Amino acid sequence: MTTGVDPAARGGEPAAPGAATASADGAGGPPPLASLGIDPARDLWVFAYGSLMWDPGFAFVERHDALLAGYHRRFCIYSVHYRGTPAQPGLVLGLDNGGSCRGIAYRIAAGEVPAAVAYLWQREMISYAYRPVMAGARLIGADGHPGTAVPAWCFVVDHHHAQYCGERDPARLAARIRAGHGSKGSNRDYLAAAIAHLDALGIRDEPLHALAALVTGGGGRPDGS
Repeated sequence: MTTGVDPAARGGEPAAPGAATASADGAGGPPPLASLGIDPARDLWVFAYGSLMWDPGFAFVERHDALLAGYHRRFCIYSVHYRGTPAQPGLVLGLDNGGSCRGIAYRIAAGEVPAAVAYLWQREMISYAYRPVMAGARLIGADGHPGTAVPAWCFVVDHHHAQYCGERDPARLAARIRAGHGSKGSNRDYLAAAIAHLDALGIRDEPLHALAALVTGGGGRPDGS
């Protein structure tokens, strides 16, 4: 399954030296669906908070704006290849504990679930910096308010992984993003692209906008516009 989106905009940041990785030939594929809390006989909801919102890469039958409870979107994963280096890591987005997150929920038909899970595992679990979990999401109705509750499969950051960034100080995060540059470009360009995509979807992430202002040293987007 291919798309035209730069893999650096996705969740699959290559592992730091010495970290466990999934093999490229699929030997590091997902465990049995039941062990992931997934019933292969039923449709599966998947919650997207980042690149999966604008580049899902899998077949789905339904798509809704949604609110995920218990996790929030933030720059919490060190990037040592795409947006930084081992000597000066950048940062990319992850789902971290606490709060809530506005994103998109996709419903995958039961017959497509095994293929979708295999694809997502290869895409998101390349360095095992994430943990797949089943969490509670509420679909946002036409009135703009959360309504129907669904269990949604999603990938949250693993606090025990070497690439987890526990730093919470916005100024220090901004300094790292300002300095980050890897094989796919600058960290500030990654931040600008994430904000642009979210804004285009009608999702204004205020913490990201505030972080962008710190990166630029004042108002505006991190790309200087």
